Amino acid sequence: MSELFYRERFNTPTGWMLLLTDSEQRLRSLEWEDKGDRMNRLLETHYGEKGYRLADSPAETRARRAIEAYFEGELEAVSGLCTETRGTALQRAVWSALRNIPAGTTLSYGQLAREIGNPTAVRAVGAANGANPIPVVVPCHRVIGADGSLTGFGGGLERKRWLLEHEQTHATSRVRTASRPGRTSYAQGSE
Repeated sequence: MSELFYRERFNTPTGWMLLLTDSEQRLRSLEWEDKGDRMNRLLETHYGEKGYRLADSPAETRARRAIEAYFEGELEAVSGLCTETRGTALQRAVWSALRNIPAGTTLSYGQLAREIGNPTAVRAVGAANGANPIPVVVPCHRVIGADGSLTGFGGGLERKRWLLEHEQTHATSRVRTASRPGRTSYAQGSE
Protein backbone atom coordinates (compact mmCIF):
# COMPACT_ATOMS: atom_id res chain seq x y z
CA MET A 1 0.00 0.00 0.00
CA SER A 2 1.40 3.39 -0.94
CA GLU A 3 1.44 6.41 1.34
CA LEU A 4 -0.32 9.61 0.31
CA PHE A 5 1.63 12.85 0.65
CA TYR A 6 0.18 16.31 0.16
CA ARG A 7 2.25 18.72 -1.89
CA GLU A 8 2.54 22.48 -1.53
CA ARG A 9 4.61 24.84 -3.65
CA PHE A 10 5.56 28.29 -2.38
CA ASN A 11 8.14 30.97 -2.91
CA THR A 12 10.90 31.90 -0.47
CA PRO A 13 13.81 34.36 -0.62
CA THR A 14 15.96 31.38 -1.70
CA GLY A 15 13.64 30.15 -4.45
CA TRP A 16 10.47 28.11 -4.90
CA MET A 17 10.09 25.19 -2.47
CA LEU A 18 8.14 21.96 -2.53
CA LEU A 19 6.72 20.69 0.75
CA LEU A 20 5.21 17.27 1.43
CA THR A 21 3.06 16.44 4.46
CA ASP A 22 0.98 13.41 5.33
CA SER A 23 -2.62 13.15 6.49
CA GLU A 24 -1.50 13.83 10.08
CA GLN A 25 0.22 17.09 9.02
CA ARG A 26 3.68 15.61 9.65
CA LEU A 27 6.37 17.08 7.44
CA ARG A 28 7.77 14.32 5.19
CA SER A 29 9.94 16.22 2.71
CA LEU A 30 11.02 19.73 1.85
CA GLU A 31 13.14 20.75 -1.12
CA TRP A 32 13.78 23.60 -3.50
CA GLU A 33 11.83 23.16 -6.70
CA ASP A 34 14.98 23.26 -8.85
CA LYS A 35 16.26 20.32 -6.77
CA GLY A 36 13.04 18.31 -7.23
CA ASP A 37 15.00 15.42 -8.76
CA ARG A 38 16.83 15.08 -5.43
CA MET A 39 13.50 14.97 -3.60
CA ASN A 40 12.23 12.25 -5.93
CA ARG A 41 15.40 10.16 -5.46
CA LEU A 42 15.12 10.37 -1.68
CA LEU A 43 11.41 9.49 -1.75
CA GLU A 44 12.09 6.45 -3.95
CA THR A 45 14.98 5.40 -1.71
CA HIS A 46 12.84 5.54 1.43
CA TYR A 47 9.41 4.49 0.13
CA GLY A 48 10.09 2.63 -3.10
CA GLU A 49 9.08 3.65 -6.61
CA LYS A 50 5.42 2.86 -5.98
CA GLY A 51 5.43 3.38 -2.22
CA TYR A 52 4.00 6.87 -2.26
CA ARG A 53 1.49 9.03 -4.10
CA LEU A 54 1.32 12.82 -4.36
CA ALA A 55 -1.73 15.05 -4.33
CA ASP A 56 -2.06 18.80 -4.02
CA SER A 57 -2.71 19.92 -0.46
CA PRO A 58 -6.35 20.96 0.02
CA ALA A 59 -5.28 23.80 2.32
CA GLU A 60 -2.20 25.65 3.49
CA THR A 61 -0.52 23.56 6.18
CA ARG A 62 0.97 24.49 9.53
CA ALA A 63 4.35 23.38 8.15
CA ARG A 64 4.16 25.85 5.28
CA ARG A 65 3.18 28.70 7.60
CA ALA A 66 6.07 27.84 9.95
CA ILE A 67 8.61 27.70 7.13
CA GLU A 68 7.39 31.01 5.74
CA ALA A 69 7.71 32.51 9.25
CA TYR A 70 11.27 31.15 9.44
CA PHE A 71 12.13 32.95 6.21
CA GLU A 72 10.59 36.13 7.63
CA GLY A 73 13.02 35.96 10.58
CA GLU A 74 11.07 33.91 13.14
CA LEU A 75 13.73 31.19 13.30
CA GLU A 76 12.10 29.17 16.06
CA ALA A 77 8.86 28.79 14.08
CA VAL A 78 10.10 25.52 12.57
CA SER A 79 11.41 23.97 15.78
CA GLY A 80 8.06 22.57 16.87
CA LEU A 81 7.13 21.00 13.55
CA CYS A 82 6.42 17.30 13.65
CA THR A 83 8.47 15.41 11.09
CA GLU A 84 8.33 11.82 9.92
CA THR A 85 11.18 10.35 7.91
CA ARG A 86 12.51 6.99 7.00
CA GLY A 87 16.18 6.16 7.07
CA THR A 88 18.78 4.03 8.77
CA ALA A 89 19.32 4.22 12.51
CA LEU A 90 22.44 6.33 11.94
CA GLN A 91 20.65 8.71 9.58
CA ARG A 92 17.82 9.20 12.03
CA ALA A 93 20.29 9.84 14.87
CA VAL A 94 22.07 12.46 12.77
CA TRP A 95 18.80 14.11 11.73
CA SER A 96 17.66 14.21 15.34
CA ALA A 97 20.96 15.76 16.45
CA LEU A 98 20.75 18.36 13.70
CA ARG A 99 17.55 19.72 15.23
CA ASN A 100 19.49 20.43 18.43
CA ILE A 101 21.97 22.82 16.78
CA PRO A 102 20.75 26.30 17.71
CA ALA A 103 20.06 28.80 14.94
CA GLY A 104 22.99 31.13 14.47
CA THR A 105 25.56 28.47 15.33
CA THR A 106 27.38 25.77 13.40
CA LEU A 107 29.00 22.44 14.10
CA SER A 108 31.61 20.47 12.17
CA TYR A 109 30.96 16.95 10.89
CA GLY A 110 33.42 15.63 13.49
CA GLN A 111 31.65 17.47 16.28
CA LEU A 112 28.33 16.10 15.08
CA ALA A 113 29.75 12.56 15.02
CA ARG A 114 30.88 13.00 18.64
CA GLU A 115 27.49 14.47 19.53
CA ILE A 116 25.72 11.26 18.42
CA GLY A 117 28.25 9.13 20.31
CA ASN A 118 30.09 7.81 17.25
CA PRO A 119 33.24 9.95 16.90
CA THR A 120 34.80 7.77 14.19
CA ALA A 121 31.76 7.98 11.89
CA VAL A 122 32.58 11.37 10.38
CA ARG A 123 32.11 10.21 6.78
CA ALA A 124 28.88 8.37 7.59
CA VAL A 125 27.62 11.46 9.40
CA GLY A 126 28.43 13.50 6.30
CA ALA A 127 26.52 11.06 4.10
CA ALA A 128 23.53 11.09 6.47
CA ASN A 129 23.62 14.88 6.52
CA GLY A 130 23.54 14.87 2.72
CA ALA A 131 20.57 12.48 2.66
CA ASN A 132 18.42 14.70 4.87
CA PRO A 133 14.97 14.93 3.24
CA ILE A 134 13.87 18.00 5.24
CA PRO A 135 16.45 20.80 4.93
CA VAL A 136 15.88 24.03 6.87
CA VAL A 137 13.62 22.29 9.43
CA VAL A 138 16.27 19.60 10.00
CA PRO A 139 19.08 22.15 9.66
CA CYS A 140 21.81 20.28 7.83
CA HIS A 141 23.04 23.67 6.59
CA ARG A 142 24.45 24.30 10.09
CA VAL A 143 27.15 21.67 9.58
CA ILE A 144 30.44 22.97 8.19
CA GLY A 145 33.94 21.71 7.54
CA ALA A 146 36.41 21.28 10.41
CA ASP A 147 38.29 24.35 9.13
CA GLY A 148 35.11 26.45 9.21
CA SER A 149 34.55 26.28 5.47
CA LEU A 150 31.16 25.86 3.87
CA THR A 151 30.92 22.36 2.48
CA GLY A 152 28.34 20.48 0.43
CA PHE A 153 24.65 21.21 0.72
CA GLY A 154 21.89 19.63 -1.37
CA GLY A 155 20.34 23.04 -2.01
CA GLY A 156 23.66 24.53 -3.13
CA LEU A 157 26.35 26.49 -1.31
CA GLU A 158 24.79 29.87 -2.10
CA ARG A 159 21.61 28.81 -0.31
CA LYS A 160 23.63 27.42 2.59
CA ARG A 161 25.46 30.74 2.91
CA TRP A 162 22.15 32.64 2.73
CA LEU A 163 20.54 30.45 5.42
CA LEU A 164 23.49 30.82 7.79
CA GLU A 165 23.63 34.59 7.30
CA HIS A 166 19.84 34.82 7.72
CA GLU A 167 20.07 32.92 11.00
CA GLN A 168 23.02 34.95 12.22
CA THR A 169 21.07 38.13 11.53
CA HIS A 170 17.88 36.97 13.25
CA ALA A 171 19.17 34.77 16.09
CA THR A 172 18.66 36.20 19.54
CA SER A 173 21.77 37.17 21.48
CA ARG A 174 21.05 34.26 23.85
CA VAL A 175 21.30 31.79 20.98
CA ARG A 176 24.27 33.49 19.31
CA THR A 177 26.25 33.25 22.51
CA ALA A 178 25.31 29.66 23.27
CA SER A 179 27.98 28.21 25.47
CA ARG A 180 27.63 24.59 24.45
CA PRO A 181 31.07 23.09 23.74
CA GLY A 182 32.05 23.03 20.09
CA ARG A 183 29.42 25.51 18.99
CA THR A 184 30.53 28.56 17.14
CA SER A 185 28.60 31.36 15.60
CA TYR A 186 28.52 31.24 11.83
CA ALA A 187 30.38 34.54 11.57
CA GLN A 188 33.27 33.14 13.61
CA GLY A 189 33.21 29.66 12.14
CA SER A 190 33.24 30.49 8.45
CA GLU A 191 35.35 33.51 7.83
